[in-house]
Amino acid sequence: MSRQRLTVVLSQAPGKHPAKRSLEESVAAALILEPGLDVSIVPNLYDLGPDHTGRLYLQGVTGDLLVFSWHFPRAAFWLLDRMGVPGKMGESLIKPASDEDDTETEPPEGIGSGAAIPDRHIYCIDLREKHNAEPYLAEVRRIAAECRDRRDEAQRSRPAAAAPLVQLGFGLTPKVPELPAFTPEQLLAPPNRRWYPVIDYSRCTNCLECLDFCLFGVYGVDRLDRILVESQDNCKKGCPACSRVCPEQAIMFPEYKTPAIAGAPVGEISGLKIDLSRLFGGEEKDAVSQAIAERDRELVADGRQAVGTAVGLAKRQPASPAAAKDDLDKLMDDLDALGL
Repeated sequence: MSRQRLTVVLSQAPGKHPAKRSLEESVAAALILEPGLDVSIVPNLYDLGPDHTGRLYLQGVTGDLLVFSWHFPRAAFWLLDRMGVPGKMGESLIKPASDEDDTETEPPEGIGSGAAIPDRHIYCIDLREKHNAEPYLAEVRRIAAECRDRRDEAQRSRPAAAAPLVQLGFGLTPKVPELPAFTPEQLLAPPNRRWYPVIDYSRCTNCLECLDFCLFGVYGVDRLDRILVESQDNCKKGCPACSRVCPEQAIMFPEYKTPAIAGAPVGEISGLKIDLSRLFGGEEKDAVSQAIAERDRELVADGRQAVGTAVGLAKRQPASPAAAKDDLDKLMDDLDALGL
């Protein structure tokens, strides 16, 4: 049975930025006074290790969940999924501006996370979108009402329940599970900073290019040969190279400085949501060459030999069969025709 109250979790920003802390405190203070909510605060979502109390708390939430963090919603949702907190993606009205107008016309058909999806929704909201608590509080109220309406509708459509079992004169009714009882001090225990990739399984097609490209043992496959982040702590801090070679933008580093790698909404190429400086001969010719340079730098720092294009790019070599032109190819053809 799902919990009847919406659980709201605020994930703090790493560090002690005064403006961010002030916003977190004002949002938390407003939420605590709001009826019908279970409210908790945990450290930076991305840094929560397997044994951290904040992560154990999140894994214990069985009903609808709303998470405030300093990450793009797509990154936060799939970060929760890989932490063992799955659900259906809930739609928030507070979203990145780039997500309000254009969307992909034909997004890839992802393989899905493979985990059993419970009958609950997870809403992720980026605290960078608004600068005061009121818009967030209004959205929490809207989402809480939406969750109540959905539960009420499910209850109305459910067949009439059979009479409760009776044994020795006592009625036996299901008990709603309680959230783990952790103190605020336990939830807010400072975690170590971490760096690792997060896979968006709604986009991942299991091409395994990341497995071929990464030479640090970060990726592996499960018993069904589905890609997974097997040894996340092998990842080299600050290196996003595997994200650059992913053909479907399914690999995210939630705290990287470039939005496209950090989990920003993926827009259509025809909407020019691309880095045009790269098209006109910037410092790096393309994302793959930049990824190769980043990987070689980490190999050398590890005392190993740089490999350049010799390893992990077999699917991208010139001898490979030519694929049908996509929107980016057509855009480049149009630019060539204009003599640019």
